[in-house]
Amino acid sequence: MTRNPLIGDEASTGIAALFDTKSAANNAAERVCYEAHLKRGQVRLVHPYEAQFGRKLEPDNDAIVRTVVRSHLMMGALGAVIGLAVVGILHRQEIDAVVQNAGPAAGAAIFIGIVLGMLLAGLVTARADRQLVITPVREAVQHGRWALLVHPSSSRQCDDAMRALRNTTTEVMRTA
Repeated sequence: MTRNPLIGDEASTGIAALFDTKSAANNAAERVCYEAHLKRGQVRLVHPYEAQFGRKLEPDNDAIVRTVVRSHLMMGALGAVIGLAVVGILHRQEIDAVVQNAGPAAGAAIFIGIVLGMLLAGLVTARADRQLVITPVREAVQHGRWALLVHPSSSRQCDDAMRALRNTTTEVMRTA
């Protein structure tokens, strides 16, 4: 679990485990807290048929906003720099269209770079890897099963939590 500078979430990895009974889910919660040295707030149970469990999946809404702002600013700025670098390279190669229209060429390249950078930032913000956890949890809860959600804050906690949960159930999934 390496720190991604584009993501504003401190605990960017999410882990879920699915259980058929409340006692199995509670036992796993106790075990993962003990073995991975997690605080109670990092481990949450989702009850069968629970309708509003989104807050348990994404406990830090501010992190989502930080991710959106940070990724768009960083990727937009990087796109502008790359666009300007491309114009600089073309100008050094004495491409007539760039040499004769250096200002408009630089402006266009910066604009296109910003737009492409922000589009890429949208992909980062979407966090498609979250669907690997959200979809199975949603389906399990809708079918009367229990889900245990773990939000480790370090790579060690993540590894320890995965090891502890794999000893309690075969249905363990995590985000990147």
